Amino acid sequence: MISIDITMVMHIINMIVLMFVLNAILYKPILGILEQRAEKIETLDDEVAEFEQRARQRQAELDAKIREASSKAKKALDGARAQAQAAGAEKLAVIRQESDTFKEQQMQDLRSQIEVASKELQKNAAGFAQAMAGKILGRSLDV
Repeated sequence: MISIDITMVMHIINMIVLMFVLNAILYKPILGILEQRAEKIETLDDEVAEFEQRARQRQAELDAKIREASSKAKKALDGARAQAQAAGAEKLAVIRQESDTFKEQQMQDLRSQIEVASKELQKNAAGFAQAMAGKILGRSLDV
């Protein structure tokens, strides 16, 4: 059986003293280190959140600038395209006018050549007819 004597009391006192000594030497410094670590992690988490916020803000600013630059570039491209189309249309109109003028001149020359050839054919038609009739009949048709 368990007997209560002076050794039991000494063990209890020894345990209480050991508890205070371990608390002062081991537990408090470890708890302090854990608390410092938790504070440092919390501070780092706050800094990370702040950096992420700044990064999102800068990304939003960059996106806005990119959209603005894209819009300006599109407007400039549309303006240049419109100018190019207008210049092309002007050149095309000039070329059409020149080709129409050239075509009309060629048609006029062709008409005059046809008229000259027609007059020559009409002038020589009687002589041709007489020569053809002579060849067909096999004799001369001199009147």
